Amino acid sequence: MLDVINLSDQNITIHWHGVKMPRYPWSDGTDYVTQCPIQPGKNFTQRMILSDEDGTLWWHAHSGWSRNSVHGAIVILPPARETYPFPKPHALVPVIIGEWWNSKIETIYEKFLSSGIDPDPSNAFLINGQPGDLYPCSKQDTYKLRVEYGKKYLIKLVNTAMNNIMFFKIGNHNFTVVGTDGAYTKPIQTDYAAIAPGQTLDLLLEDNQPPGRYYMAARIYASGPTVFSVTIPATAIIEYVGNHAPPLLPSFPEVNDSAASIGFTDKLKSLVNNVDVPKRVDETFFYTLSVNLVPCTTCSNSTRFLSSVNNVTMLLPTTTDILEAYFRGINGVYTTDFPDLPPSSFNYAYGTPLQEESGSQLGTAVRVLEYNTTVEIVFQGTNLGGGEEHPMHLHGHSFYVVGSGLGNYDRIRDPPKYNLVDPPLMENIAVPKKGWTAIRFRANNPALSASSINGAALYILRAYLN
Repeated sequence: MLDVINLSDQNITIHWHGVKMPRYPWSDGTDYVTQCPIQPGKNFTQRMILSDEDGTLWWHAHSGWSRNSVHGAIVILPPARETYPFPKPHALVPVIIGEWWNSKIETIYEKFLSSGIDPDPSNAFLINGQPGDLYPCSKQDTYKLRVEYGKKYLIKLVNTAMNNIMFFKIGNHNFTVVGTDGAYTKPIQTDYAAIAPGQTLDLLLEDNQPPGRYYMAARIYASGPTVFSVTIPATAIIEYVGNHAPPLLPSFPEVNDSAASIGFTDKLKSLVNNVDVPKRVDETFFYTLSVNLVPCTTCSNSTRFLSSVNNVTMLLPTTTDILEAYFRGINGVYTTDFPDLPPSSFNYAYGTPLQEESGSQLGTAVRVLEYNTTVEIVFQGTNLGGGEEHPMHLHGHSFYVVGSGLGNYDRIRDPPKYNLVDPPLMENIAVPKKGWTAIRFRANNPALSASSINGAALYILRAYLN
C-alpha cells in the first residue's frame, strides 16, 4: 500500500508498469481510464499487487509527459526458497535510460500540442540521471559502477525514454540477456541490446576483461531523420577496482540499423518450451497503427499529427474515469464499438494511402470481452505519416509475441510461421516500421485495460465481463 501525495501544480497518477494488479485495477494509474488523476495538493492510496512477475519492471507518472521526470525501477527478487535460473549475481544494478530537455517538460508538451507537429527532440539522453562524459554538462557526476574482476552483476535495464528505441552496449564486454518485462528468457549472449520505450531487460554481466575502465553507453535507434545532437551516446563508467585508466567507448550499430534493432528482439524466447500460449483463439483483431495528419484550426501549423488505431484516436473523458463509468453504468462516457478491423483495406506498408485513410476519428471506444477469452491481435504498421516504430504496451496483462515481419501481414502465409513453442512473454513490443507483430493472451484479469501507442493511451482495448 502506498500513499501518493501530489505536491506538484498539475494532475498526476502513478502507474506500475508491467504489474498486473489483479483485483485492484483502480490502482493501475491510467488517468481517466482506471482512475481520475490526483489533483494538486491531494493524495490517493494505491495498492501495488505483485502476482507472477519476475525480474524487473518500473513505475512512472502517467499524466501527459510527466513520466519524463517521475519514474523508477521495480526490482522483484526470487522467493526466499528459490533462486535465479542462471548463476547468482554478486549484485543487482538498476540502470535507467532517460531523456533531458533544456526546457521544462510541460513547456515541451504544451508546444507539441499547440503546434500540431512533432515535439522538439531531447537535448540529451541519460543513464541514471546523467548524460555522461560526452556531454559538456556533468562529467563530474557521471554514474560509475565499481566492479571486481571475475564477479557477475545483474543489470536491471529500464528504458524510460518517451518514444525512442535505444541501443545499449558496454565497452569490450559481452553480456547475457536473461529476462525482459518481468519474465525470464532463454539466455542470449550478445554484445548489444535494443530496448523499446517502456521495456525492461535483465542483463547478466561477467566482469572478465582486463581490469580497466569501460563505458556503459546508450544511443538512439531511429529509422528516420534525426537531429544530430541526440545521436551522442549517454555514458556511465564500469570501473574495475584499483584502475583509473581512460574509459573505452563501445562501437554501436548505425543509428538507422533496423536489422540490428529487429534482430535483437527476434532472438527473445521464453525460458521454457511449451509455454501456456493460446493455441486456439476466440477473438482475432487486426489493428492498423497510423500517424494521421488532420486539419487543426487552433494549431500554428494548421494541421495536427494524430496517432490512431484502426483510424480511431483516443479522446479521454474529463468528468469521470471509464472504469467507474463501467461499474456504475454511467452512460455517455464511452462507447462499446471499437472496430475489430480498419475501415478499409489498402497497401498498409508501402502503398499510397487514399484520402479516407489519412484522416482519424476522435472517440472513446472499448472492446468488451467475456472473461477467459483467448485473443490474438495483429498490429499492422502503416506508411501514414512516413511510418515509424510503434511501441505497444498492454495494461493488466503480459502477452506472447508469436510472430512479426516486414511489409503487410498475410493472414494465409504468416500464421503457420508463428512460434507457439517458446514465444517471449512481454508487456511492451515495438512494432517494426512498415511491418507487423502478432500477440496472443488470455483475458483472465477482470478489469478495464488500455493499450498504448508511442507512450500515450489512444484507445481502450477491452473491458471484461464477470
